[in-house]
Amino acid sequence: MATAAKIDIYRQFRSEYITPKKPSLVNVQPARYLTFTGRGEPGGVAFQSAIGALYNVAFTVKMARKFTGQDYTVCKLEGLWWADDPTQCFASQPRETWNWKLMIRVPSFVDEGDLKAAVEKLLAKGKPHEISDVKLEVLDEGACLQILHVGPYDQESATMVRLQAFAEQNRMEFHGLHHEIYLSDPRRVAPEKLRTILRIPVRRTA
Repeated sequence: MATAAKIDIYRQFRSEYITPKKPSLVNVQPARYLTFTGRGEPGGVAFQSAIGALYNVAFTVKMARKFTGQDYTVCKLEGLWWADDPTQCFASQPRETWNWKLMIRVPSFVDEGDLKAAVEKLLAKGKPHEISDVKLEVLDEGACLQILHVGPYDQESATMVRLQAFAEQNRMEFHGLHHEIYLSDPRRVAPEKLRTILRIPVRRTA
């Protein structure tokens, strides 16, 4: 019996994962994610624990679905970032106060039952309690500006200035959370070669 082809979300929604060198407007459809919400410095203990929990759940769900004939490629890590004060840019605040939601996109057929089964299985194996904090959410961003940032994460501000200028020139304003899609693994790629998609929802101004 022939097996179903493995689903590749990046190929399925390729228009949403473009890597333009100049600011571009993209329309992002509602997407389902495994998420972990936290606070603190990126790379800190809480941040690393969240990544571990997310990937443990993501691969456990993936394998369970594979055995039912619905195989798919596990997506790359993504993150939403914001400050306590919504009028302030998170990057201008102390790093220990940054709020973040780490995310891994999953196919639309992944449901709460899959998440619950994966969490129970992992906890039974003695995995850290943070596993229980993984959620399943739908993110609906709609119209977004998007650009590829190449280089260290702490040098993204210059790229964001370009997005801001493009928005103002085209009568748009930011209307949502700063969204990063990590195309490179910082454990294997030099900082100056890191590739990160920067995305932020926008709306038209009068």
